[in-house]
Amino acid sequence: MICQKIELPLLYKEAGLKNNDFKPYLKTYILENFEEFSKDRKRPLVLICPGGGYEMLSEREGEAIAIQMNALGFHACVLYYSLKPMEFPVALLDLAQAMRCVRANAKEWNVEEDKIVVAGFSAGGHLAASLGVYWDSPLIQKYLPCSKEEIKPNGLLLSYPVITTGEFAHKDSIKNVLGSTKNFSEEDVALEKHVTASVPPVFMWHTNEDGCVPPENSFAFAMACRKNKVPLEFHLFRRGGHGLSLATKETAWSNGSGIQEECAVWVKLFDSWMKNL
Repeated sequence: MICQKIELPLLYKEAGLKNNDFKPYLKTYILENFEEFSKDRKRPLVLICPGGGYEMLSEREGEAIAIQMNALGFHACVLYYSLKPMEFPVALLDLAQAMRCVRANAKEWNVEEDKIVVAGFSAGGHLAASLGVYWDSPLIQKYLPCSKEEIKPNGLLLSYPVITTGEFAHKDSIKNVLGSTKNFSEEDVALEKHVTASVPPVFMWHTNEDGCVPPENSFAFAMACRKNKVPLEFHLFRRGGHGLSLATKETAWSNGSGIQEECAVWVKLFDSWMKNL
């Protein structure tokens, strides 16, 4: 396995955007090919955005997810993106640069270039979905000179994502992603309002008992996808709180909570979805 830390350019400084001087970076989990059994094999890649309310990054939704993706036969990368205090769209620019980096290294890393999926958990789900709705808009190109194809995700894996503003919003996430900007408003980060037919196929799951980020967030995105004929697979599990990650012992909280056997099946469901992407 090729594990390395790749620092990303500090676009926010060039653009005059506020940030906390954090240096965004990618951590890679790239599976190697071997002459004996995998020569010239190309694999899908999952680019992971951990959650944490745009205030911290959950380690439970980083490396453990990457290793699970490796176990499925996928390459993986974890993005350590900008957090509070910042101004929108700093974190989105981090993700766009990460996607550009993955595509630039696709040949060297033996990546299947039409199966690069952005995965996000909670607030990381908001970030992943932001790239899903904004990859072909002028917003990113304003700050990052690149072609749309360089930053386009081929699919989205959204796990209990923050999506909307208003009644069902995770207000801290929305406040933190916007920061002190005067150029953007909650309308710009209410992602269900920006879904078009160009959003890539979506695999999404949530739990009915999520009291932190209500499932109405996923409902709103799912309905917008349906309206715009975006290919969608959406699973709503009856039990389980917020932030389940793998929902297994591997990612359980220190007090033993966070294990939800019926939700852990999301990994197998995603694997099947990915094979048909």
